[in-house]
Amino acid sequence: MITYIIRRSLIAIPTLLGISIIGFVIIQLPQGDYLDRKIQQLEQEYGDSSSLAQVDELRARYGLDKPMWVRYIKWIYGFVQGNFGESFEYEVEVSELIWDRIAFTLLISIGSLIFTYIVAIPLGIYSATHQYKWSDNLLTFMSFVGMSLPAFLVSLALMVFAFKVFRVPLFGLFSSYYEGAPWTWGKIGDLLTHLWIPVIVIGLNGTAGLMRIMRGNLLDVLGQPFVQTARAKGLKESVVVVKHAVRIAINPLISILGMSLPTILSGAAIVSIVLGLPTVGPLLLRSLLNEDVYLAGTLIMMYSILLVAGNLLADIALAWVDPRIRYE
Repeated sequence: MITYIIRRSLIAIPTLLGISIIGFVIIQLPQGDYLDRKIQQLEQEYGDSSSLAQVDELRARYGLDKPMWVRYIKWIYGFVQGNFGESFEYEVEVSELIWDRIAFTLLISIGSLIFTYIVAIPLGIYSATHQYKWSDNLLTFMSFVGMSLPAFLVSLALMVFAFKVFRVPLFGLFSSYYEGAPWTWGKIGDLLTHLWIPVIVIGLNGTAGLMRIMRGNLLDVLGQPFVQTARAKGLKESVVVVKHAVRIAINPLISILGMSLPTILSGAAIVSIVLGLPTVGPLLLRSLLNEDVYLAGTLIMMYSILLVAGNLLADIALAWVDPRIRYE
């Protein structure tokens, strides 16, 4: 297993390198650059070019006067060392913009992932073991509704519900009193009060889909000969289902785990815009629109690293759950 992990980690290096090149180029495909649009904006505001005397200096500052490949090499070399470059729009180091947002993003995303699996797996097992009963039909209907509802609509509905029932405006992750305040137990409690809506909204679509996958897989496994043999030996039905059938049926869900985190992160971007959350989603969207190359490239690379790490962790968990799987 250690050899497999090392081999996969080494394979990830050229993969991430290719992603960085493609992302860096695609961000700059639109004609012009950030300074070109800034110049146009200043001309519209002031009607002349008197405020543009430092344009050449700004181009040199951001490296826009150099070829794209030179800028890429400089950026990727700094990225490896933890220097992500300077944001064009915010005029500060990228690292100063993203660390707090990444922490909140991971908190919401991992919370949504845990919520998804904790809810989806038991419901899928229950639905499969009660096939075609009214409870199974109800869960099937609810899963289809959950998969079809857009995340932004659910977030808006829950915001209204929370305000009407609890009289709490759940916009953002903190109340106005705690915005910018130092961390205290009161601020942590306020964060938890606001956190449950984005966690449920982001995890809802994934919960419905995983529940259907778990139900279908378990129904297939329950019909296999080794399950019939376990029943013939006199084992309890709960032991047959949980210890034997579920352990095999859960394999595809663990494989999906590697792809779940990036999917949740992309879904979190839409929900973050609607709910006004201080995550990287709105920041990435704005940086792409403004061709803020170093900021957008850094966020894309971090998403990619999470994808590679998620796939590796899923493979390790798969080998742990299913002893039939061997990588060496």
